Amino acid sequence: ALLEVAKEYRLRYVQVSTDEVYGSLGDQGTFTEESPLAPNSPYSASKAGADCLVRSYFHTHGLNAVITRCTNNYGPYQFPEKFLPLAITRLMGGKKIPVYGSGKNVRDWIHVEDHCEGIYLALTKGTAGEVYNFGGFGERANIDMARSLIKLFGKTEAEAMEFVTDRKGHDWRYSMTPKKAQKDLNWKASWDLNEGLLSMVNWYKNNRNWWESKL
Repeated sequence: ALLEVAKEYRLRYVQVSTDEVYGSLGDQGTFTEESPLAPNSPYSASKAGADCLVRSYFHTHGLNAVITRCTNNYGPYQFPEKFLPLAITRLMGGKKIPVYGSGKNVRDWIHVEDHCEGIYLALTKGTAGEVYNFGGFGERANIDMARSLIKLFGKTEAEAMEFVTDRKGHDWRYSMTPKKAQKDLNWKASWDLNEGLLSMVNWYKNNRNWWESKL
């Protein structure tokens, strides 16, 4: 429906997608815009399907559209069900962080402000029909992310972390190179992951009323 409206009114269309459409990586390698789509979950399959529809409208109807794909977002106003805000709010309440499986699954983290900057640049400078990957240079295992937060709260792993049953179809590792976005859009990540985590923790501490209203 959105693509039909964009086609009718000749709008610029930005499809905000995810690194999950590429599937799972082993311990080495990184995804590029040329990597084949291999989604492993119903969520990522729906995102890949949407990406393909956007691509088809560009090739069939000449729609002025670009596709962006990013790694895991973090930052203020993130819904409390997501891993980092869930972990932060549980630590604030004296509860343990749930870590899936072994906790060794790896994600690349990008601050929401860096991601939004990438979307804006894709909207204003991106070439129609192109895909742009936005990686945050914040690759880290889930258990290490939990440990970083626990350290910020001055707690120990024994009192603040617990392992839970792994997610179904849990991809092992995501990693994307943003070289194309850097070259073509002059984009770069400005947030350091450690500084971003501290900023995020402080935001949730200072905005309890916001996230408590979402629970």
